[in-house]
Amino acid sequence: MRKSEVSSTLTVYHDGQFWVGVVEHVENGMLSVARLVFGAEPSNEEVYTWVLERWTSLRLSAEAEPVGPRVGRLPGNPKRRAREAAKAMRQHGSSTASQLALARERERSKEESRSERAARGREEARVRWEKRHEKRRHRHRGK
Repeated sequence: MRKSEVSSTLTVYHDGQFWVGVVEHVENGMLSVARLVFGAEPSNEEVYTWVLERWTSLRLSAEAEPVGPRVGRLPGNPKRRAREAAKAMRQHGSSTASQLALARERERSKEESRSERAARGREEARVRWEKRHEKRRHRHRGK
């Protein structure tokens, strides 16, 4: 039986306008991400309630990124590492891999909506042409 490693992280930060949460889900070395907007600053209880009630309905990115192997302990002072990690989170919000995955997910959804919009436009044009054609046939029948 093969052992699989699963880990999920929710990072909440202020992006200048809204409070945003980024979920990073690593399963078998592949990273999937999701971004959610809280709006006003959520309290710890609100975040905890959100995780309990809505975690299962979370839509993670379809495209997964490979993540390097997890190294056990990082060298150096743990307090300094925590301080530097907190500083990086305040500046960037989330990891670079998750930012790239979110950008790809945005591009994919943009492409999907563009193709759906084009198909809808073609269908509407076809319906308009059929109505015009039917109206023309109806006039020529003399009624």
